[in-house]
Parts: sequence; structure tokens; C-alpha cells
Amino acid sequence: MDPLPCRPRRVLVAGVSGAGKTTLARRIGRALAVPHVEIDALFHGPAWTPRPEFLADVERLTATDGWVTEWLYDAARPLLLARADLMVWLDLPAAQTMAQVVTRTVRRRVRGEALWNGNREGPLVTVLRDPEHVVRWAWTTRHRLRDLPATVGAARATAGLPDLPVVRLGSHRAADRWRAGPLISVGRRTEGAAPDISPRS
Repeated sequence: MDPLPCRPRRVLVAGVSGAGKTTLARRIGRALAVPHVEIDALFHGPAWTPRPEFLADVERLTATDGWVTEWLYDAARPLLLARADLMVWLDLPAAQTMAQVVTRTVRRRVRGEALWNGNREGPLVTVLRDPEHVVRWAWTTRHRLRDLPATVGAARATAGLPDLPVVRLGSHRAADRWRAGPLISVGRRTEGAAPDISPRS
């Protein structure tokens, strides 16, 4: 894998639903000593309603010097892409992502895990009638990022921005090796408190 051109400070993690974007983003943040902000937490208000402050919070996030977040939500993607200096693409086989999203959904429902702003997964039976249920959504969008590097390149070019490095990782093992090798070789951990960029209520 090619070395990174510089130490990244603003990192996007892309991947289809269920790939493990948030887990990887959190680990990258720890490796680089920059804060990870889960973009779902900025987007979802109580009862799964979008927060009206969402885009303002994204703008506030991207204006800081260092962050890691997931590349989600069409309205936010241009803001994120304009400020990022690295994209990490977790590109797992479709069968693996589906197994992961089903396992995660069942676990959250059985345990009653609270997600963003107190939201919880709905009854499992809703997968049969809700076309936007996370499991059905994961299946119908499983190939959505097939042309991600071209999509990113075109978007940056349209905005008059230089090419954005895209690191493609085909497995969790590859992601672990990358974090322990190429990422750390240019991103030595530094001490210091991270800025507070949590969502405002």
C-alpha cells in the first residue's frame, strides 16, 4: 500500500451500511489523537427526526483543525469532502456487511440499546414492511459505493479542489494492518486535549 503523502488531520470513513465505519473511525481518531464525531449523532434527533441544527453542526465540525467522521448524508457530504485530507474506504464483501448489519440490529433490539438521542431499533418484524429498515436498506444499497474514487474525484474537481487520497481496505484485518503501519508512520500520536465538537442541544 502506498504511503500517505502527509499526516492526515481530517479523515472521512466511507462504507456501505454495516461495514463498520464507526468502529474504524473511532480507532483512526485514537491513532491520530483527533476527535471522532459520529455523524449519526449529529443527524438524528428524538424519535428519529432529523435535527434542524445538523448542517450547522457539520459546518462547525469541518471548521476545526482535526476530526474523523463517517461520510454520510447527501446534504453534508460536500461540506465534509471540501475539508477532508483523507478518505478511508472500508470496502468489505456484501455477504460480510449483511451478516454484520443483521447481527448488530438483532443485538441492539434484544438489549434495548439506546442510540442517538435516546432512539432505539424498532421491532424486528418491521423489516418485512418498512422499505427503509436498516437491514433492507443495507441490502438495496450494498453496491452504492462501487465507483467511490471516481465519485470523490469528480466532486473535488467540480469544487476546484485537488485530488483526495482514498485508502481502500477490503477487510478488517487489512484495516488493522493499515492503522498500525502506513497511518501511524505519518501520524505519530501527540498529546493534548481535543476540542469539544459534540453536537449542541
